[in-house]
Amino acid sequence: MTETAQQSTDQPNRGVRLPRDERRAQLLSAAQEVFVTNGYHAAAMDDIAERAGVSKPVLYQHFPGKLELYLALLETHGTELVNRVREAIESNPDNKQRVRAAVGALYEFVDREDQAFRLVFESDLRGEPAVEQAVERASSGCIDAVAEAVTADAGLDHERARLLAVGLVGLSQVTARDWLDTQNSISREEAVHLMSTLAWKGLSGFPLQHG
Repeated sequence: MTETAQQSTDQPNRGVRLPRDERRAQLLSAAQEVFVTNGYHAAAMDDIAERAGVSKPVLYQHFPGKLELYLALLETHGTELVNRVREAIESNPDNKQRVRAAVGALYEFVDREDQAFRLVFESDLRGEPAVEQAVERASSGCIDAVAEAVTADAGLDHERARLLAVGLVGLSQVTARDWLDTQNSISREEAVHLMSTLAWKGLSGFPLQHG
């Protein structure tokens, strides 16, 4: 294989002009790999450009700096997580199944191969206000979805309903991360069943107020 052919195989996107949206998606994908592997502080724009197979000027045409890249990923995955939780809850009118679906959505997010959850739940840049706000929006969105769709049926006021929702979301994401990191023999389905059963035993203690 010639040197030119080898370069083409190793970096198939270098020198190829892509539509702006496709290029942006490609750069975000490369940045995510670097951030997940190295963390924000140890990641370099050089590494991201190399991973994407583009020059640094091309990278800077789309993102002014490393923080903007990181925030774009946070916003994308945070919004996706909230939408998944809402869709899971709306998929069934039965509250017990809603709880299971919400827990399952959080476990599925943590179990994704691209490890996007590490950017949302384990960011090493939480001291940056913009990052803190993006993470808070994702967490609050999930909490609000649970509070609105599940606990409000118990006739609780917003503050009490939201506190229960914080418990459910916190229980789900903390246990999901532990389940993933320990790599034990418990399947994701069984883990979701265990945690949703635990959560439902508590939530079902509040009597249903609405038909």
